[in-house]
Amino acid sequence: QVQLVESGGGSVQAGGSLRLSCAASGFTSRYYLMAWFRQAPGKEREGVAGIRRGSTVYADSAKGRFTISQDNAKNTLYLQMNSLKPEDTAMYYCAVSYRALPEKYSFPPGDFGAWGQGTQVTVSS
Repeated sequence: QVQLVESGGGSVQAGGSLRLSCAASGFTSRYYLMAWFRQAPGKEREGVAGIRRGSTVYADSAKGRFTISQDNAKNTLYLQMNSLKPEDTAMYYCAVSYRALPEKYSFPPGDFGAWGQGTQVTVSS
């Protein structure tokens, strides 16, 4: 049974950092496309970053500030978020997909078949 459990969210001031974790079970995450999404109140869910077999893709909003990574031994996905802004405030989710990861990827949520329950990130100004 595929299960994804996020943790690491919290409240920080603008300019601060957080590291999100997503513990995967029921499958070996390094063989699949793993991604982080976020959803703010009243807005659509948007992809933030994806990783598959070491290749990474970032949304423009995340480039230069966020880093996605994996610990294969722990079957865990991470999102290191630096220089956080109030507009980064959202519920953050990890998700898994069978598809490949192209160099330019728009992260359509329909590509992803399993999701975690989310972890809240709140950035105050």
